[in-house]
Amino acid sequence: MAMPIRLVCLDADDTLWHNETFFREAFRRFGEILSPYAAAEEATRVLDAVEHRNLPLYGYGVKGFGLSMIEAATELAGPNLSSHAVAEILALGRDMMRHPVEMLPGVPGALDRLARQAQLVLVTKGDLFHQETKLAASGLGDRFTGVEIVSDKRAETYTRVFARYGAAPEAAVMAGNSLRSDVLPALEAGAYAAFIPYEIVWAHEAAEAPTHHPRYRELPRLDALPDWVESIG
Repeated sequence: MAMPIRLVCLDADDTLWHNETFFREAFRRFGEILSPYAAAEEATRVLDAVEHRNLPLYGYGVKGFGLSMIEAATELAGPNLSSHAVAEILALGRDMMRHPVEMLPGVPGALDRLARQAQLVLVTKGDLFHQETKLAASGLGDRFTGVEIVSDKRAETYTRVFARYGAAPEAAVMAGNSLRSDVLPALEAGAYAAFIPYEIVWAHEAAEAPTHHPRYRELPRLDALPDWVESIG
C-alpha cells in the first residue's frame, strides 16, 4: 500500500490563476506595435524565437520577456525603430506586470481541502517580485506552508524541495499545467504528479504525457486533486 501524502506542491501560473492568456495578448499587441516594420506573423515569430533564445539568460517571467520584446523589435526594425515604438513596448511590459490576478475555477476550496491533508507548498518559476505580488493579490498565501520561486524545475529542484519540507519523494505530489516542468521532473524525483491542463499550452512547456506511469494522473481541474491525494494513501 502506498504511503500517505505528506507534501503537496503546486504550480502557480495557469494552475491557480490565468497567465498565458496575458502573454498571448502581449504577442498580439507587439505585432501591432511593429506593424510599420514587419507583418504581424513575422513579428510574433521573431519574438517567440528571441524569447526562447533568452530563457537561459533571463529566466522566466515578464521582465525577461520585456527585454526580449525590445531585442526582437531591434532585430525587426534595426536603426529605424522609433522611440515611440520602444515606449509602447515598455508600456506593454508594465501592463503585464500590473495585470489582475484572475483565479481559476475551484481554486480556493481545493486549497482549503489540500491544506488539511498535507503541507502545501507553492513551487513556481518566474520573477521573484512579480510572483510574490501575484500571490499577495490572490489572497491565497495563508494556505501555504512555504513558497519556492525557482529559476527552473528539474528533478533535483523537486528533490531539494521535498527534503526542505521533510517529505520523502514517495510521500509528495506535484500538480500543475506543464508536463515538462510540473510532471516529468517530479516523477523523475520519485514523487506523484498530477497534470491539470490549461486552455492554452506554451510550446516550451509541451511534452508527451507519461500516461502509463503508475504515479501519474491527469485531472480536469484543481478541485479534483484532493480526492486523488486522499486515494493514494
